[in-house]
Amino acid sequence: MAMANLKRDELPPALGGTSDLLLGAGAEFEGKLTFKGTVRIDAVFKGSIITDDVLVVGEHARIEAEITCGTIIVHGSVKGNIRAKSAVELHHPAQVRGDVHTPSLAVEKGVLLHGMVHMENLDRAAPPRPAAPPPAAPAATP
Repeated sequence: MAMANLKRDELPPALGGTSDLLLGAGAEFEGKLTFKGTVRIDAVFKGSIITDDVLVVGEHARIEAEITCGTIIVHGSVKGNIRAKSAVELHHPAQVRGDVHTPSLAVEKGVLLHGMVHMENLDRAAPPRPAAPPPAAPAATP
């Protein structure tokens, strides 16, 4: 199994510093993946994934990781918590086992989602809700 401590933003543009990246089927990675741009994973990956951009989990991918991203589009299997600043899209036959924190969630029919869903804006704290007025007292009768 290959160990990965990939930081795409440190690569020169000729080696993929600004373009998309594919971790293909048949490969196995373990470690911490950070990147800019869009990355598609069709491999086995264990560890953590951190980006402000887009992560695509291919149909054959098996990911066991804590994921922090801008947007994640899942077609494969993810075991671990997901924190997406923009959106989470789960497409059949996706399987997600873990908590999901996102302001926007789309789930296609046939997807397995096992965990808590927290729909909140992750960029800023939610504004406080105004207090509800007290219930009106019943009118007094003489």
